[in-house]
Amino acid sequence: MRVMGVDPGLTRCGLSLIETGKGRTVTALDVDVVRTPADMELAQRLLMIADAAEYWMDTHKPNAVAIERVFSQLNVRTAMGTAQAGGVVALAAARRGIPVAFHTPSQVKSAVTGNGAADKNQVTTMVTRILGLQVKPTPADAADALALAICHCWRAPMLERMAQAEAAALEQKKRYEAKVAQVRKEARVR
Repeated sequence: MRVMGVDPGLTRCGLSLIETGKGRTVTALDVDVVRTPADMELAQRLLMIADAAEYWMDTHKPNAVAIERVFSQLNVRTAMGTAQAGGVVALAAARRGIPVAFHTPSQVKSAVTGNGAADKNQVTTMVTRILGLQVKPTPADAADALALAICHCWRAPMLERMAQAEAAALEQKKRYEAKVAQVRKEARVR
């Protein structure tokens, strides 16, 4: 499976692509950071991010896109920009029929470091180690995009199994309720 990881942001938007192997083996295929000037009009900045994301999707053909979910930030303006950048990437993926998953920062940190409160340096160190990179990815947005893709690769199978189990339980519940309704109907007829 190929996963495109996205660390959304208006000034710097990290993009990565990794491929999963057997077990928890992951390989980095590409990583980059899209930069937009702070003095540029918002719509143009979002267009630059969308264009880059679309190019990546069309070139790399990911099976899934993992985007950092905006959880909370003290600066509302930054949070809005981050959410808008993530939104244009999600839209580009949806137009191509590529599944999109959102992961919180603590889920990503926990997946790659084992600690949901890890700092950026710890995340970068573990991403470097997990992917067997010779050099730490910089800036932090690049490392975060790789961490998002790794997180998705490791969480997606578990989430899929949980969804299948929930669907099976729901189906079993429907059959049980239908059987109970039939028994009640037959009891009334007597």
